[in-house]
Amino acid sequence: MRSKIILETKRLFLREWNLEDIDDLVEGLNNIEVSKWLGFVPYPYTKKDAENWINSCIEDKENYKFAIELKENHKVIGGTSLERINKIQGTAGGGIWTNASYHGKGYGSEAWRRRIEFAFEELDLRRLETGFFDGNIPSFKMQTRFGGKIEGLKRKAYLCIADNTYKDEYIVGLLKEEWSK
Repeated sequence: MRSKIILETKRLFLREWNLEDIDDLVEGLNNIEVSKWLGFVPYPYTKKDAENWINSCIEDKENYKFAIELKENHKVIGGTSLERINKIQGTAGGGIWTNASYHGKGYGSEAWRRRIEFAFEELDLRRLETGFFDGNIPSFKMQTRFGGKIEGLKRKAYLCIADNTYKDEYIVGLLKEEWSK
């Protein structure tokens, strides 16, 4: 069993989820403008959905699923993850989302930067792979700002539960040596 990990930035903590986060999680994901960019998030998003998600995160000891918490008031404004970690290959996947009320303030980029730093410097991974749904320009811009390169397009890769449409997903790869700190 690994010890609890808290990652820190100037304005944020990236930490494990807990049941006290339910209301903030519902507030953040019960918004179609957020959930339509996430493959497995239902809309509307309920307290039961949040409780199930948080319990699955608590039980999961193989992946890193972080709540993004504002230092100033301890409000959870999003989530980010490192998943499908392969220590032999030095790779991982994962993603990020933020509450729409906090878009445009640089919190997502700040959390994403710390996630990348953790993966490359502390976990000693060599490659990260993530993606974004076609049309999600802010996600594209954030991922490429840190050196990520579009490596392909998976057509109709996911049935988005929130809006019941099939989404094309662009795959973005980031190599440790290409990372723009």
